[in-house]
Amino acid sequence: MIATKIDLRESLNIPISETTTLEEKFQNQTLRPILKLQNDLYLSFFTNYATRQNAEFNLLSTPKKYMFIEQSLQNDLVLKNTLIGMTIGMFILEEMKIYNSDNKVFNKRIITMLIERLKSQIEKY
Repeated sequence: MIATKIDLRESLNIPISETTTLEEKFQNQTLRPILKLQNDLYLSFFTNYATRQNAEFNLLSTPKKYMFIEQSLQNDLVLKNTLIGMTIGMFILEEMKIYNSDNKVFNKRIITMLIERLKSQIEKY
């Protein structure tokens, strides 16, 4: 049996109610599992980026690392687009259709979640 991209993702079992919006449903059923699956890749990519941009990154205080993460993901379009590309590359066709229906909203959600994910783990580096 051939595994699909969806088979690779862990089910997060986030409850969905009648008031859950399409964006929230997509975030919880698609984006969060992909971010979890790709976590090590995002972390490795970002720490390489950070040390190339700022050789002293590992010596920065935690608040300064957090600020660097936020500013980099919000302002560096190449970094931002690469991370978004690493995420949408894990979509299946049906998910791509949903993403294309409002990609600006979904890109913002991806970047916001990645900022929080990186900030919560950056102390390891």
